[in-house]
Amino acid sequence: MLPRQLDLDPATAYPKITSLRTALDAGDWPACRELLDAADPVERTCLIDAVSDEKGLEDFLRGVLRGDPGDGTAGALLGRHLAVAAWDIRTDARAVHVSREQFAAFRAGLVEAERVLVDAAARSPHDPAIWTTRLLTARGLQLGLSEIRRRYGRLAEIDPHHLPGQQQMLQSLCAKWYGDVAQAYEFAKEAADAAPAGAPNPVLLAIAYIEHSDVVTDTDRIRAELREAAQRSVWHPDFRRTHGWVQVMSTFAMAFGVLGDHPAAASLFDALDGLGSRWPWEYLGDPATTIEKFRARAGGNA
Repeated sequence: MLPRQLDLDPATAYPKITSLRTALDAGDWPACRELLDAADPVERTCLIDAVSDEKGLEDFLRGVLRGDPGDGTAGALLGRHLAVAAWDIRTDARAVHVSREQFAAFRAGLVEAERVLVDAAARSPHDPAIWTTRLLTARGLQLGLSEIRRRYGRLAEIDPHHLPGQQQMLQSLCAKWYGDVAQAYEFAKEAADAAPAGAPNPVLLAIAYIEHSDVVTDTDRIRAELREAAQRSVWHPDFRRTHGWVQVMSTFAMAFGVLGDHPAAASLFDALDGLGSRWPWEYLGDPATTIEKFRARAGGNA
């Protein structure tokens, strides 16, 4: 059987993204609020992130906040938009390849995002989306690991298994930021072990491996650990295809593919049935091209 054509549009798996974008394009904030308020915490954070690149969002949301300064959801989305826009200015290039002008604009954007988020957190202190983005701004503003841990602690008090926030915390513990291989794996394992059976959180171990695959030498041990993590997550009968499941399966598939565990990768490509996510495949180049190459290597029906 030929593999289904690859689809990297997140709205295919999550039509609420299209509904939210439509409401934003129409300037219908009550409809946006209705969608976001009905979502569970992780889905809500993911939806906010998914539409944070909408054009004209800043002016629209500032207008919403002028009408209702206490609207924490508008603050959460505006803060995310400003933070993402700042990181886009910096790009993913290594620091030596980022110009002084880019760094200045990057920092200015994050300072403004942080200002919006601090105000939003004061009005909606129990919103995981706000604290998730504040982990991103803290890293970019180089506020240090102690402050990042403090912010993650606030998030964990609200939602101890909030995967988007855990992913931000893990990034800060990677060797490219404030931590190292040991710290990243320790956090990933603790979060994975604490999560309920069938939860997506064990994917943190796959992320930790992907982030450090160039320095990890004991691949047999990592392969065994990732298979165990997958058994407690994407391969578990209680795993649910809620918002984010495509990226979770895609991340496991990439980790297994890099490790050369083709049967494990093939099982995930089969389960994805043509769906895919740009991250983390973009680490290896063009996502579509790279996924097709790994699907072919995995063989089977992938």
